[in-house]
Amino acid sequence: MTIFRPALLSASLGRAWLHDFELKAQQASMHGFEGIEVFYEDLEYLAKKLHNTDQPSVEQLLVAAAHMRRLLDGLSLVVIGLQPFLFYEGLLDREQHARLIEKAKVWFQIAKLLGTNTVQIPANFLPADQLTGDLDVIVGDMLELADLGLQETPSIRFAYESLCWSTHIDTWEKSWEVVQRVDRPNFGLCLDTFNIAGRVWGDPASPTGRTPNADADLKASMVRLVREVDLEKVFYIQVVDAERMDSPLVKGHPFHVDGNPPRMNWSRNARAFIYEKDRGAYLPVEDVARALIEGLGYTGFVSMELFSRTMSEEGEHVPEEHARRGIQAWKKFVQRLDLN
Repeated sequence: MTIFRPALLSASLGRAWLHDFELKAQQASMHGFEGIEVFYEDLEYLAKKLHNTDQPSVEQLLVAAAHMRRLLDGLSLVVIGLQPFLFYEGLLDREQHARLIEKAKVWFQIAKLLGTNTVQIPANFLPADQLTGDLDVIVGDMLELADLGLQETPSIRFAYESLCWSTHIDTWEKSWEVVQRVDRPNFGLCLDTFNIAGRVWGDPASPTGRTPNADADLKASMVRLVREVDLEKVFYIQVVDAERMDSPLVKGHPFHVDGNPPRMNWSRNARAFIYEKDRGAYLPVEDVARALIEGLGYTGFVSMELFSRTMSEEGEHVPEEHARRGIQAWKKFVQRLDLN
């Protein structure tokens, strides 16, 4: 049996308001992908289309999820997760927290209809004045969600991902600390080469594109990761790179958005598939991937998750081109790491 299988985020093939999910899924399957991360936006837009409405009801979202599952089954694509369950942990507004708990229960139903048991949670990146950095609160929020997931049949698991611009949990070390303290079998990590390398090694706001002690810090971080992380708690991994900026990503840069951290603007506009040096890819993401696979021993689905300004381009060539680029990157990755 193949122990490494290629997956892709549905949004990586084009944004939902420009590109139909069916066409994107067909391109993913045709190019050889075996798994797909469903981006909630795609489900929402499919529900809008199926029911001719701008505001789909819960029932209409569930119908869309069942429709999506039938489509994906026909293309032999496995749903490896539903994402992103945003802005959840550490909220100062506890009424909003309660609303998100109710939303999570709907996501559980959607996940089951999609045939997945995994919901991915990006670490919160709301402004600091809306959040607490108190780890006891963050862990308590995650524990509440994990215990709700355990009550489901089959149980729902949560893949927590530190983003390199998250307000408090912005490194794999911090997300791992949360996972350890939650201490539930259904609460683990999603580890992303971009978010790891883009925090400890890369800096789009620097003229060099790097942090001051980039190489040494990354090497030490990967030694710690292999030594400390429990493989059973790594629910899946994402392998992706990013473009080196021609000029520092600060005010005046075309990707700059006031109020957003530079790494957020970088991530949304300028990721690249691994090995796409012709597109400016420059992070040492293969080193991170080797730590995850050769060091830690990860096997399973590898998601080639991309976010880029190119996802918002029009035309049927967009899903085809992104699927082709993604599978080319996967094939080179398999060859270089001698997988399968």
